[in-house]
Amino acid sequence: NKEIRVFCRELLRRPELDAIFNHHSADGFVLSTDDLRDFLKEQEEDCSVTHAQSLILTYELNEWAQKSHLMTPDGFNRYMLSKQNYVINPDHARVYQDMTQPLAHYFISSSHNTYLIKDQMTGDSSTEPYIRALNHGCRCVELDCWDGDGGEPVIYHGHTLTSRVPFVEVINTINENAFNASPFPLILSLENHCSVEQQAVMARHLRSILGEKLLQRPLSTEKSKCLPSPEAGVSKLSPELSELVVYTRSVHFKGFDQAAKNSPYQMSSFSEREALKLIKDSGVLFVRHNSHKLSRIYPSGRRLQSSNYNPQQMWNAGCQIVALNFQTPGEQMDLNQGRFQQNGLCGYVLKPPFMCQPDSTFNPENVGGGPGHRPILLTIQVISAQQLPKPKREKPRSIVDPQVWVEIHGVPIDNNKQKTHYVKNNGLNPRWNCTFNFIVRVPDLALVRFMVEDHDYTSSNEFLGQYTLPFTSMQSGERHMNVTS
Repeated sequence: NKEIRVFCRELLRRPELDAIFNHHSADGFVLSTDDLRDFLKEQEEDCSVTHAQSLILTYELNEWAQKSHLMTPDGFNRYMLSKQNYVINPDHARVYQDMTQPLAHYFISSSHNTYLIKDQMTGDSSTEPYIRALNHGCRCVELDCWDGDGGEPVIYHGHTLTSRVPFVEVINTINENAFNASPFPLILSLENHCSVEQQAVMARHLRSILGEKLLQRPLSTEKSKCLPSPEAGVSKLSPELSELVVYTRSVHFKGFDQAAKNSPYQMSSFSEREALKLIKDSGVLFVRHNSHKLSRIYPSGRRLQSSNYNPQQMWNAGCQIVALNFQTPGEQMDLNQGRFQQNGLCGYVLKPPFMCQPDSTFNPENVGGGPGHRPILLTIQVISAQQLPKPKREKPRSIVDPQVWVEIHGVPIDNNKQKTHYVKNNGLNPRWNCTFNFIVRVPDLALVRFMVEDHDYTSSNEFLGQYTLPFTSMQSGERHMNVTS
């Protein structure tokens, strides 16, 4: 047993953490309360006696050390690898933003073709993707509705070989899972291709299954000039179907002048290509439009394999409902998950104030100054990793040569990335100690992505894992993260 304990201790030993411990320990054996306070001060954390001693009580298992208000190397390691010392601000793990502003002031986690398991030509349709999306905080799901046999509508990708799932089954699934991860409003984006008769069936199922959860009338008796807030619509579902539509009635976009005359309850949908053209030609006007009206962006129909576009470009213009194929992993979905890591994973993230003004002058294509421009120097040191996952694709050799990319995703002027050297044959405990500097000019829109890959001499490098988070949610100091593959 002793040999096993020694082996496990050596396997889990983190020399880089030992170095930090030794740097702050006055005697090299333990951290006194004052030693720990000095470390916390460097971390820009609460360095009070009360907080330092609470960490000792929480993470120090040695009774003698705990009673003496001391922290051993084992206790220090437990703290350093705890949730409390995670790279993302723990205060952002709860709903911390103002949830009483109009819906147009929020980015909303949104899914495209939610029913599909794989591609949009021959893939299966199912209720399972709805469960996965909703459990990840998605707040806008899509239902492509068509006439089915026996008078019952079905959901599938029309005019393709995708399988069909009954509309009623999807609504039952949504009813059971809508508010598992978030209490805030869920938007049902109904792409309606049904006959009048089967539309009536759809409306009947929505009313009977969803009951009081279904929003069927305005939340206020007064005719408001703006959309309701997420807080006002807690635990409500808002559909887009004929007489059931209250706040998200879809209308064709006929220009910004015409849109300005329309009700704030009306929403326009844009293909990724249409949205990118508006951003390039009329970026400021698009930002102003999105300050008080909802815009939904969807992938090009040419993406037959259900690939995704870059959502960051759409967020830069203030677009709220940036719908992605959740079933397709990759950088684009990594960015989406990173965007919504904050605010308690509730699926709503408040846009920066400079994007919420109807007279905003923010231009997503040119931010050499003006609103949102507040350059910050970001310095990141990539120190080490432990027990990295193996590549999903088997290779003749099983030991990886890991390297790390640090990427900034934001407005065009902020997009940047740098990489470490690779460490040969070490996926267990590689160390890099590489330092990178970035100037982030519009930090309120920026995401930071850490991507680990297996360096390969003969073919393209293999993805191992990643972690993405908002720049404004990062904690300073010595932190850790768990990469996902």
